[in-house]
Amino acid sequence: VTAVCKHFTVVDYVIFAILLAASLGIGLYYALSGGRQRTTQEFLMADRSMHCLPVSLSLIASFQSAVAIIGVPAEIYTHGTQYWFIGCAYILGLLIPAHVFIPLMYRLRLSSAYQYLELRFSKAVRICGTLTFIFQMVIYMGVCVYTPAFAVNTVTGFELWAAVLATGLVCTLYTAMGGLKAVIWTDVFQTLVMFAGQLAVIVVGVQQTGGVSEVWSKVWEGNRISGLDLNPDPTERHTFWTLGLGGVFLMLSLYGVNQAQVQRYLSARTEREAVRSCYMVFPSLQLALALSCVMGLVMFARYCGENHSEKLGTASRDAVVLYFVMDMLQGLPGLPGLFVACLFSAALSTISSAFNSLATVTMEDLIKPHFSTMTEAKATLISKALAIFYGLLCLAMAYVTHLMAESVLQVALKIFGMVGGPLLGVFCLGMFFPWANSTGALAGLGAGLAMAFWVGIGSILTRSSGAKPPPPSCTATLLSGNTTTIIQTALSNATLSRPTGLKRFYSLSYMWYSGLGCFTVVLTGLIISFLTGPMKEEEVTPGTIYPLLGNLLFFLPEHLKQKLYCWHKTQTSVRMKLFSPHKSRNALREVLHPCLVLFWYICLFYYHMANFNVPP
Repeated sequence: VTAVCKHFTVVDYVIFAILLAASLGIGLYYALSGGRQRTTQEFLMADRSMHCLPVSLSLIASFQSAVAIIGVPAEIYTHGTQYWFIGCAYILGLLIPAHVFIPLMYRLRLSSAYQYLELRFSKAVRICGTLTFIFQMVIYMGVCVYTPAFAVNTVTGFELWAAVLATGLVCTLYTAMGGLKAVIWTDVFQTLVMFAGQLAVIVVGVQQTGGVSEVWSKVWEGNRISGLDLNPDPTERHTFWTLGLGGVFLMLSLYGVNQAQVQRYLSARTEREAVRSCYMVFPSLQLALALSCVMGLVMFARYCGENHSEKLGTASRDAVVLYFVMDMLQGLPGLPGLFVACLFSAALSTISSAFNSLATVTMEDLIKPHFSTMTEAKATLISKALAIFYGLLCLAMAYVTHLMAESVLQVALKIFGMVGGPLLGVFCLGMFFPWANSTGALAGLGAGLAMAFWVGIGSILTRSSGAKPPPPSCTATLLSGNTTTIIQTALSNATLSRPTGLKRFYSLSYMWYSGLGCFTVVLTGLIISFLTGPMKEEEVTPGTIYPLLGNLLFFLPEHLKQKLYCWHKTQTSVRMKLFSPHKSRNALREVLHPCLVLFWYICLFYYHMANFNVPP
């Protein structure tokens, strides 16, 4: 890689240094202003005083890591625009948290999302949920730290592990100094840098490739504009169903129950501000997805038919993205520095969110319950020490990421699917099924994790290395009589060689991991709850149930609903006020109707685009 890297100019280093200095400056400002981070409420929850705009930009920054900025263009370059359909999952993936998860958790005045599990089930379920989340985020942090460090190493020849240390330590410092306020406001700054960096690469790339018409012509001829693939086979890596439906469960596990995101909702001044911030994330996410996908298309138009694996010393598509960026931006002082700053911005925002959320759940769920007499000053000091500890731990996980061979995008989404899905299942079990008990929740979580890891690890062990894929071709093959015969023979051979039994089970698309884990938890939890005795009316904590089944089955007589859903008297007044079935039905209908219409028009647009013949 070093042989082809384009070294930074002085201007590039200055721009990159400004990013790190600005992030540290924001942390220092909040460390010395306001309450000076002397209480856990200020350090971990930003005094519940944030407005919806910074919260929404922080939410997008937390999700849009360097993994997405590098991984999505590599995916589009290699496989076409099918991945773009995940944008359809953003609709329900943000509407459901806005109208179900956020109102319920905000009204309970929680600091940790996993406090809900103790209120609804028991302390044991809360601890298991917390430990599962810690495991998920520690692994994911390694991917997030390694990715931009790999980029800097590729671009500048800067020592890989020195870049890893710089990323981890800068992030740890401003998170430990400034708390959640510093994390949110640095996220706002870093989001703007992210969009600017991607936009610069796209504009220069289109110009150097020959203009918009030339880019479109090449991606169309190269068959990179994917149509609506309605293949229902769940083992197909990317289809409309795996992305549009399986992606909903991935989004719910991220924006509904993940502590890093929930903590931001709970830091908002009011519930309305929290819900509004969730709505404001939608256009930002679509913009981020569009920029990444367009960057992948421009890269294809520039490099289709060329093989850069020998120059780069690796066949990784992620490395090709970085090579493309530096190839486009060489000779333009400042722009390479801006893109690397963009990558680091994405990484710093994601990692700082993880540090802060991990410190929060460790303090609130694992330490405070056992040391109820602890002073605020001591609790705040321990929270800062925890943020530093997790910062150092993620550096170790970066080395583990270094050993993985898959694309960073797929590794990251697998991690969220394998662990986030079962966590989502526990919350759904508690919120939507009043008769689920603590034993069922624990058994369900264990079964969900076992199922997810069984499939995930099985897919890794049974994955054949195979030959390295050839570089994408600039033109799609035209069908003739001979090629039709060859394709038919290939298809029949593929059918015969299709994996069967357990191997077919292991070939499940990674986009379904969240859904599989969630359904396993809910199904197992309900069965065990009925076998061990459903939870009684008086045992359910008021305000912890969302009457989903009552809203879906509103046509049933009231006495049947009383028997079926154990509507307990102590919760009736709370539910009537917070989640009136009549109001909820109307609200849900008002929200879903325009979304389904929009969803339908998106599908029609893609269908017509896929069948539209562009003249050569």
